[in-house]
Amino acid sequence: MRNQSNKTLTVVRSQNVNLDSEYVQWMHEIKQRFRNAQIKAAVKVNSEQLLFNWRLGRDLVIRRAEEKWGKGIVEQVSLDLQAEFPNVKGFSTSNLWYMKKWYQFYSASLCEEKIQQLVGEITQANFPRLQQIGTPLQEEKIQQPVGEIPFPLFFSYVPWGHHILIITKCKSVEEALFYIQRTIDKGLSRNALDNCIRSDMYHTIGAAVTNFSVQLPAPQGKLAQELLKGNYDLGFIRLSEEYNEAALEDAIEQQMTRFLLELGDGWAFVGRQKEMIISGKTRKIDLLFYHIYLRCYVVIELKVKPFEPEFAGKLNFYVNAVNELLRRDSDNPSIGLLICKDMDRTEVQLAFEGITTPMGVATYNNVKIKEIQEYLPTAEQIRQQIEIAEETFKLNMQKETEGTVHE
Repeated sequence: MRNQSNKTLTVVRSQNVNLDSEYVQWMHEIKQRFRNAQIKAAVKVNSEQLLFNWRLGRDLVIRRAEEKWGKGIVEQVSLDLQAEFPNVKGFSTSNLWYMKKWYQFYSASLCEEKIQQLVGEITQANFPRLQQIGTPLQEEKIQQPVGEIPFPLFFSYVPWGHHILIITKCKSVEEALFYIQRTIDKGLSRNALDNCIRSDMYHTIGAAVTNFSVQLPAPQGKLAQELLKGNYDLGFIRLSEEYNEAALEDAIEQQMTRFLLELGDGWAFVGRQKEMIISGKTRKIDLLFYHIYLRCYVVIELKVKPFEPEFAGKLNFYVNAVNELLRRDSDNPSIGLLICKDMDRTEVQLAFEGITTPMGVATYNNVKIKEIQEYLPTAEQIRQQIEIAEETFKLNMQKETEGTVHE
């Protein structure tokens, strides 16, 4: 039989069979088991390669290879391994240096007890997506020389290229473990991981000044705090030097996809200058979002100047209005986020005193200022305008000539 578009059943059927829903379910389970087996095999291969890299980096460190055999020993090891395994990638001199740096990065300031304490919370239970895969190397007894830092098994879930990126750009082990955990939890590609590191997510995520711990139930408050950054990078926006809030809103709306990426996971854009009719008066919210994970509306107010205490009162008003006019019974209480040019944490905390509405304040930076040349026409545009002017002049002259002859 020819291939069918139905992806649930097998595309080729044998004779003398009677397929039913039970068969379809069974076949679905078989296919899923095979996919899991493929993932396990890939993780196993990756874990073995990473363990090899870790041990080779360890050897270069604990054997004091350069002191014992000379400064060119890493290059020599690379040549020997490539000669023995010509079809195997990964034995370049630069890659061997990364292996050494990888081991040094985690062992330079850590004893075994401390690294185990740091990674204690990064367990299989933290990552539901890995529960079906299992822990690589979990049944093997990895012999560790006395005094060395043991290979953390959860490293196996992160590709080698990601590890290189992390140790190259991170300043501390704590920061590195944060990005490893995020890579595993979110399944980040290398490019996505690079974007997270460039945006300094380690220092900005969850850093907004909020009253969530007091005004929201513990689980929701903790999640809301983690989802808000202390600072938002608007480097994808270009404005004039004297830009105002309307211009900033315009630019964000035009670059909404980029802004949503900067906000993070789970944000859905509802509208800009969202109209709310309150006591017969029209009020407009700068930006309104709905957060899928928090299951609530998020009111965002933008200010192109530093925080002022009265901003909190206005944001409180808008959040309460959304709760009154838009919030459904299935929604959690709405929250407010003020994004301003700068802030003083003490002023924000004092402004929040007595306010029961869950709110937070963050800052923004990196808005690009347009150079004056960007407002001037290009040489091509000038040429086109001259040609249009010349054609117009010729047509006008022709009309005048024809009119004179007619007279």
